[in-house]
Amino acid sequence: MVTPLVAPDELDLPGLERLIEHILAGGVHGLFILGTTGEAPSLSHRLRHEFVERVCTQVNGRVPVLVGITDTSFVESLNVAQRAADVGADALVLASPYYFLAGQPELLEYLQHLVPQVSLPVLLYNMPNRPTAVFEPDIVKAAADIPGVVGLKDSSTNMMYFRLLQSVMEDRPDFSLLMGPETLLAETVLLGGHGGVCGGANLLPRLYVDLYEAAAAKDLPTVETLHRKVVQINATLYRVGRFASSFLKGLKCALSCLDICSDFVAEPFHRFREPEREIIRRTVNELGITKDGLADLK
Repeated sequence: MVTPLVAPDELDLPGLERLIEHILAGGVHGLFILGTTGEAPSLSHRLRHEFVERVCTQVNGRVPVLVGITDTSFVESLNVAQRAADVGADALVLASPYYFLAGQPELLEYLQHLVPQVSLPVLLYNMPNRPTAVFEPDIVKAAADIPGVVGLKDSSTNMMYFRLLQSVMEDRPDFSLLMGPETLLAETVLLGGHGGVCGGANLLPRLYVDLYEAAAAKDLPTVETLHRKVVQINATLYRVGRFASSFLKGLKCALSCLDICSDFVAEPFHRFREPEREIIRRTVNELGITKDGLADLK
């Protein structure tokens, strides 16, 4: 889930309420907050704590809430984890600490030190396209023996890595393997993965729920149709602008065009200016995206 903002350290509270209800109305199975799409590394710890509390209060147990606790500081990860537990979150999501990249034995020791100190289940978060260390398959296998480690979200875009994880963890059907990049959702579920964490579901939750359900049912004609729509969204709304931040700016801008929440983006980035915003507005209209869903894409 994105983090709706109106200033560097201020939430868009009406937008946050609308966004949560919009996503839940689309039938999602859970919310993941304070991840990459949620701009977590750019947010103050004070705001992260406030955000966790407000989301959990509004969701009020309707779906599970997963809270990202990744930080360069071990203590701050524990602090967010404690706040999440206090306000009713259901699980935590943890990538390897960034900036100082840990070796694989160090990563395992880090998990062995941190996980026993939190009271909620933990999903690992593999995101090597950011400055973090990879959770190699043998480390994932070892980490799964730590009580409380229950799954992994992979945002590597490397299906060979994901398939190797599936092989390594085939004797642990209780260990969830989730895909990050939404264009790989259908392939992942068809090949036995357990689901996906799709940023596009902020905008079009029902599309991604329907794609997951079609893939789980192995309804290949429906999968093909819906996957094509996901690819088109990825190729248009996420590709405006010249920088890697374009996916986030495009997503927030599209939400703003639908009057769901503000498109303010945390520093060091900024929201799209009017030329890019006009492209997003036009694309939203051309794709038939509304608050109620998505018309057939051309």
